[in-house]
Amino acid sequence: MKSQVVMNEFETFAERLAKKYQIPGIAIGLAHNGKVVYEKGFGHRNVEKELPVTMDTVFGIASVTKSFTCMAVMILQEQGKLSVHDPVVKYLPEFSTKTDATDKMTIHHFMTHSAGLPPLPSLFYAKKRSFDQDPSVKDYPGLSFPEDDNQGPIDTYEQLMDFIGRLDMELIGEPGTQFSYSNDSYALLGTIVQRVSGSTFEQFVKEYILDPCGMEHTCFEIDELEDYDNITSLYAARKVENGYEVYEAPVWWESPSMRGAGALKSTVNDMLKYAELIRTKGKVGNKRILSEKSVEQMITPYIECSPGRYYGYGFMITPNYHGSTLVEHGGNLKAVASQLCIIPEKEITGMILTNLAGVPAVTIMGGALNSLEGRAVEATPFCTTKYEVVQEELRDYQGTYTSNEGMSISINVKNEGLDFSTQGTSFPIQCVGKDLFLAIVKDQVELICFVRDESGNIERVAYHMRQFPKNEIG
Repeated sequence: MKSQVVMNEFETFAERLAKKYQIPGIAIGLAHNGKVVYEKGFGHRNVEKELPVTMDTVFGIASVTKSFTCMAVMILQEQGKLSVHDPVVKYLPEFSTKTDATDKMTIHHFMTHSAGLPPLPSLFYAKKRSFDQDPSVKDYPGLSFPEDDNQGPIDTYEQLMDFIGRLDMELIGEPGTQFSYSNDSYALLGTIVQRVSGSTFEQFVKEYILDPCGMEHTCFEIDELEDYDNITSLYAARKVENGYEVYEAPVWWESPSMRGAGALKSTVNDMLKYAELIRTKGKVGNKRILSEKSVEQMITPYIECSPGRYYGYGFMITPNYHGSTLVEHGGNLKAVASQLCIIPEKEITGMILTNLAGVPAVTIMGGALNSLEGRAVEATPFCTTKYEVVQEELRDYQGTYTSNEGMSISINVKNEGLDFSTQGTSFPIQCVGKDLFLAIVKDQVELICFVRDESGNIERVAYHMRQFPKNEIG
C-alpha cells in the first residue's frame, strides 16, 4: 500500500474539487486488510465555528443504508424465518399495485430493484413533515407539491402500502426483467424485517449489525447520540447571481416509513468496521455476523444496472474495475454525498462522507483508490471511445422524459450532437455505443442508456440508475 506521501497528488485533487463545489467538509478513510492506511478530514463539520472534520464525525450516509437493510434480510433468512425467494405478499398481504404482477414480486426482486416498480413519489410524502419545517426545500429542484395536492404525510408502512396501491402506474417490466432504482422497495423490505423479526426495523439493525460491529456512533436518529457532539452541521446550496452559495440548513430530513431506504447516520471509522463484514465474508474480528454464503449472495451481480455494472443485494458490483471487482454503494440526500467501497481481491475498503448533496464524492473516492493503487489520480474504468451516429438517428432520442420522483430530462439535437438538460443544468453527451451515451455531470461520469420498445421506438431512458418514460416529442 502507498504511504501518506504518495497520497499528496490525491489531496491536491480532492481539495480542488472541494473548492470547486464549495463542499464544507469531507471525511475519507481507506483500509487494507482491516488496518487503516489513509485517513483525512478536509474542511469543517461546522464552518462558522471552524470545527474540523474527523474520522469520528457523524454524517448522513443516505442510500448506503440499503446494504444494512439487505443484511438484516439475510440474517432473518439464516434464522429460517424467511427466504429471499418468498413472494412479498406472504409478509405484506395488504401490498398491492394496479397490475397483475404483484403476486410475482419476491423479496429478491425488491433487493435487486427489479420488481418492475417505476420511480414513485412516495419518498416526498414520507419526508413531508421534515419538508414543512425546512426552508431549504425551495432550493432543491422537483420538491414542490402541487397546490391542489390533498395527500398528507406518509408516516407508517401501512400508509405507504395504501399510497402505492392507489397509484395508477404501469410496471416497467415483469418482475425480474428490468432494473430501476426503487426506494419504495427498500422501505417495504424494512417493513418485512419488522414484521418477521417482531422488533422494529431500527432495533433489529442495531441489535444484529451495529452493536456487534462496534459501530458506537451510528444511528437512525441523531437524538440517539445524546451528548456526543462530533456531528456535522447540514448544508445546502442555492443559486445566486454568480453561481451557487452554500449555507447552513439545520433540519435533518426524516422518513419513518422509509428508513430502510436511506436513514442511517454514521462515521468513517464506523463504516470501515462495517465494510469488514464484506471483506472478511461475514466476520468482524472474531465475531461471525453473517455466513460466507450470505455475503456471497449479497455481492453476486444479479442484474445489470448500467453497462458493465450490476446490482446485488444492497450493493453495486463492477466486475472489471481496473482489473479487480469493485463492490460499492453511494448515497445522496440533503447534506449527504457518500460512498462505501470494497475491493475484495485486494483487501481494500474505503468510505467517504460529505455534508453537501450533489457533489462528486464518487469521483473523490475514485481518485483516492487510484492513488492508493498507483494509477493516475483521474484514471477511469469507463470506455470513452466515440461511437459514430448519424444526425437523423439522433432525432430518435429527442424528447422529455419524466420520473415520478420529481426529475425531468430534456434531450435535444444541438450542434450535430445531443444536449442533455436536467434540474436547470445543460451539457453535451457523447455517444459511446448503440443507444448509449456518456456525460460528465459535476465531475462525475454518468452513463445514459436509451431503451426501445418491441417496434424499435425509444420509450424510456435509463439515467442515474432509474428508468424515465418518454412523454413528449422534442
